[in-house]
Amino acid sequence: MIFGILAAILSGALMSVQGVFNTGLSKDTGMWISAAFVQLTAFIVCIGAWFVTGRDSNFQQVLAVDDKYRLLGGVLGAFITFTVILSIQKLGAAHGIMVIVVSQLIVAWLIELFGLFGSDKMDFSWRSAIGAALTVAGVVLFKWN
Repeated sequence: MIFGILAAILSGALMSVQGVFNTGLSKDTGMWISAAFVQLTAFIVCIGAWFVTGRDSNFQQVLAVDDKYRLLGGVLGAFITFTVILSIQKLGAAHGIMVIVVSQLIVAWLIELFGLFGSDKMDFSWRSAIGAALTVAGVVLFKWN
């Protein structure tokens, strides 16, 4: 559990820094060139990591998955990069990332609540609903002048 929490903290920190980097890059190069470069460099790193870690899987396995919608992660990644850049440009780093995180939380909660995309379905809990509402209220309070 501790490793999972540390990984989540690192992930959030990296996503925040990446969002700021990507936004700066897009100002110099344009939105879609920036997004393409980010995805290309991610691809290169992933291929390098695959070679270094022993190649315990291959690309044929990707094409053999039963639920083909799972192949859309890269497509979503391109639009994630685009929308993160756009939100940071329009809202600033702190507010943009806060809204992104709240959106992630609520959508993930709904995915589990309804058991979408093969996830385990969880029961509705008022405690979770109140927690999500308090998180939204925290973003509003953070930005309130």
